[in-house]
Amino acid sequence: MQFQPQKNLGKSIQDLLEQDPSFRTVAYFSMEIGIKTSIPTYAGGLGILAGDILKSAADMGVPMVGITLLYRRGYFEQEFNNEQWQTEKPVLWHPEQELTPLHNKVSIKIQNRDVNIQTWLYEIAGSSGYSIPIYFLDTDIESNHPEDRQLSWYLYGGETLYRLCQEIVLGVGGLRMLRDLGYNNIETFHLNEGHAGFLSLELMREMGYYDPAKVREHVVFTTHTPVAAGHDFFKYELIEKVMSSDALTTLKRMIPSEGVSMTELGLRYSRFVNGVSKKHAEISRKLFNAPTIQSVTNGIHPTTWVSPGMRKLLSRHIPGWENDPGRLVQALTLPSDELWSVHQASKMRLLAYILEETGVSLKSDILTIGFARRAATYKRADLIFSNLKKLIEIGAGKIQLIFSGKAHPKDDGGKALIQRIMNTSNKIKDSILMVYLPNHTMELGRLITQGVDIWLNTPLRPREASGTSGMKCALNGVMNFSVLDGWWIEGWIEDVTGWAIGPTPSDTDLHAYDESKDAIDLYEKLEKKIIPAYYSDREHWIRMMKNAIALNGSYFHTHRVIKEYCEKAYGISFRGI
Repeated sequence: MQFQPQKNLGKSIQDLLEQDPSFRTVAYFSMEIGIKTSIPTYAGGLGILAGDILKSAADMGVPMVGITLLYRRGYFEQEFNNEQWQTEKPVLWHPEQELTPLHNKVSIKIQNRDVNIQTWLYEIAGSSGYSIPIYFLDTDIESNHPEDRQLSWYLYGGETLYRLCQEIVLGVGGLRMLRDLGYNNIETFHLNEGHAGFLSLELMREMGYYDPAKVREHVVFTTHTPVAAGHDFFKYELIEKVMSSDALTTLKRMIPSEGVSMTELGLRYSRFVNGVSKKHAEISRKLFNAPTIQSVTNGIHPTTWVSPGMRKLLSRHIPGWENDPGRLVQALTLPSDELWSVHQASKMRLLAYILEETGVSLKSDILTIGFARRAATYKRADLIFSNLKKLIEIGAGKIQLIFSGKAHPKDDGGKALIQRIMNTSNKIKDSILMVYLPNHTMELGRLITQGVDIWLNTPLRPREASGTSGMKCALNGVMNFSVLDGWWIEGWIEDVTGWAIGPTPSDTDLHAYDESKDAIDLYEKLEKKIIPAYYSDREHWIRMMKNAIALNGSYFHTHRVIKEYCEKAYGISFRGI
């Protein structure tokens, strides 16, 4: 099929929708999309960000469509054995209870076999009445070879061959499915990370001739990580076993190397490339020697992550904030007593959950510090335990700790990190109470980010491309206590929106700096600033809560992210928004 680009760039969204209410001009491809806990097709931040972006697009009437894989067995359900070592089991869920199966089917060639793909539909209903369709690709069909049926079973599962086949399903199969569904007017294919990079190969096949410039006209690419392990690389000797000879010939022409870096594929064949914070864009420009990489700092979907009580409080005092989160700058005038009461209600809801699930009784009047994210070693979840004697001296009877997060099934380092934290809880339990909540989900993430008093974040610089959990906290009046990396460089004002850990970022400390400085600074800030403010200066504490909402919550949201993508990457404009 000849690829026929449409010429609508520069027109407003309203103009496009008036011409055709079903018009979609942007297709958003993501290996994972997190919509809600009962659809377990996400592992962490990347997928939840994708879901938040599509939710804001629906709220704002942006003509988008989402593409991902189904993952019938999810990412995994986390459990712990008697040695506190993480174990995994498949997530049992029923797609037919959440999604609508469609009759459309397409076929792709993998390992000289025809692999049939079907799709399921979920529609995100926006606050304005507009909806965004998300299509979940599924290879678990009787007509497929048993191995091919499993390609849509596990998110980030299997060996390199499994990942390669999945990414062909997403990039090539995803585009073919869109065409079969009738989406022939899409102008922009947005690759959320490099997993869908083979889409550019399929665009080339559709055109029927080799024209990299024409492909670049229709692709934009968001890179999410400066960590090498986050960039998939497939050697041609492996690709040769999977792709057809025609596709392989074209791909080798596109990437004349010993293999394909999916990030390089995205960089080479996109008209617009961005990192997910200002600092990440700077790092990426150096890492990839690509001076044109821009930045669109991540955000969160406000009404997904705000607590019920906070939503009512904000709506009462800042009408219209849900549609225009920029109005949250007015949070500076929120009544202090109401704000504190709403936060305490969220905190008590979290503590009740902990008591019910673990039997551990935490106290609502104790400073509660939260750390919940993917358990990777570079995130240093155990930094706060660097000096247990010092921690107990500072925090005995004054702080309590809540941890959560999954390690990748093959990441023994991440599993060992969790084990160390859980074992540490037994060592300090007489002085400082701590819990590790298993099986971190979106719903649990909501409870934690809404209910803690402080959000701790301690990654090795510069590996935190952005981070979004701290943004969810800020919207709920929870201050960040974080290493200056990712989004926090942009959101941090010391003693105003939160606190920094360690030295300020500079060109000299991008890849190596004295890690011990972070632990020392963490203890000093905790002892001299945070604990005294919480217990002795409630007025200042609540003022900082207001600042977090007004200065961070009003900016770090996906309504702003969508506007930036429309203006910088999609070439469509808003009128009256």
